[in-house]
Amino acid sequence: MTMRASDATGTLDDGRPAWQTTYRVRFDEAGPDSRLRTSGFMRYAQDLGWLHSTDLGFGQEWYAEHGLTWLVRAAELRIDAAPAMGTTVTARTAIIGIRRVFARRRGEFLLEDGTSAGWVHTDWVLIDRRGALTRIPDIFSEVFGGTDPMGPIGRIPLPPAPADATHRRFAVRPHELDPLNHANNAVYLDWLEESTLDAADPEGQAEAPTLALPRRYRMEFAMAAEAGDDLDAATWRDGSGWSFRLTGVNDGIDRFRALVATGLAADAEPAQAAEQEESP
Repeated sequence: MTMRASDATGTLDDGRPAWQTTYRVRFDEAGPDSRLRTSGFMRYAQDLGWLHSTDLGFGQEWYAEHGLTWLVRAAELRIDAAPAMGTTVTARTAIIGIRRVFARRRGEFLLEDGTSAGWVHTDWVLIDRRGALTRIPDIFSEVFGGTDPMGPIGRIPLPPAPADATHRRFAVRPHELDPLNHANNAVYLDWLEESTLDAADPEGQAEAPTLALPRRYRMEFAMAAEAGDDLDAATWRDGSGWSFRLTGVNDGIDRFRALVATGLAADAEPAQAAEQEESP
């Protein structure tokens, strides 16, 4: 019997059915503070989405047979608490919108006492064998739901990096690649936080501002970074937060853009800070 969204085992904060599982924060997922790294939330969200999709009959073999692939184009991540190593995180997910060629998935993360550790909205686009955007088949709405009205994919059109921006140069390493042979989208968060720490304190002695709680990341994955790509990471203060741009050294093309907000700014609605959003 084919499962439907109504057969899910969890419930999102807004009451809609969700697929749910748990993760134990492993030693290798925690930083020097013994708490889950920010990129760990994105890794859980990716795995959660694949588990959900596979459980409903849309695993890697199905996508290979149909010549289809999902790519992340944008994400918004809110961190309320950093789970400690060894604790169990309850994770739940659901498709909350489908719009032509992209789908928005929400992930929610709960601590052992039931309070929120954070949430993430991830915008995925569907591409065909040629790498071209393709419309999402009707069967996805039938199986996953997500027919509610939704906004467009988030865009982060940053201005040029100012003269006082901090720059780091590095290359994509093999262990940072995922099964699509691209830098995994969670890795971009590691690069961002490494760069922000350098920009805040070149000696690495102060706590990174991106460890503040709460904090919110708005991210646009403009172009996939591939094995061996030489990249330039520019980081600079932007009001109460930070801006980050990752560019190819050889071609000057943006791979990734992000904004980080902390404190009261993290509670602001994205629309207040992003009038530039548009449809794909």
